[in-house]
Formats: sequence, C-alpha cells, structure tokens
Amino acid sequence: MSFDKILLDIICCPVTHLSLELMRQTQLDKLNDLIEQSKIKACDDSFLEEKLSGALVTKDSKLAYPIIDGIPILIEERGILLSQLEEEY
Repeated sequence: MSFDKILLDIICCPVTHLSLELMRQTQLDKLNDLIEQSKIKACDDSFLEEKLSGALVTKDSKLAYPIIDGIPILIEERGILLSQLEEEY
C-alpha cells in the first residue's frame, strides 16, 4: 500500500505523539490472521472484525492505527496495542 509521505511527516499518534510509519507487510499479515481468528481488540476493547488493507504504526512499534479506504483512523479508541501480536506468536 502506498501512502502520502508528506502526510506521514505531519501526522502523529494521538496518544503518544510519536511519529507514524506504514506497517510492514509481514506484520500486517500476522495482524490480519489474528483478526480473522477474532483475537485482536482495539483499545476500546472491541474485537476487530474486518481485515486491514494497511495500518500506521508508532515509531516505538507499540500502537497501530487502521487505514480504511485510504484514510488513517487516528482515534485513540480505534488504536491497536501491538503487544497482542507477541502474545499470540
């Protein structure tokens, strides 16, 4: 997935204020596998139901935000704690 590099220079995580980068495809594949198994929750404690076509990750790789229809959803409650990936693998 391509994403506007200029936009990435402007936006940041609404929680940590760290810069964001595109999630690597291997990590996105793991995340989508776990979403399909109903094992991934957003920060609001709701299970993600649909696979993601892309996501933005904080520079410390602790939080991710889904990209839906090319638009990053930078809402704290929709964030995904990436520690969930480590717990499952």
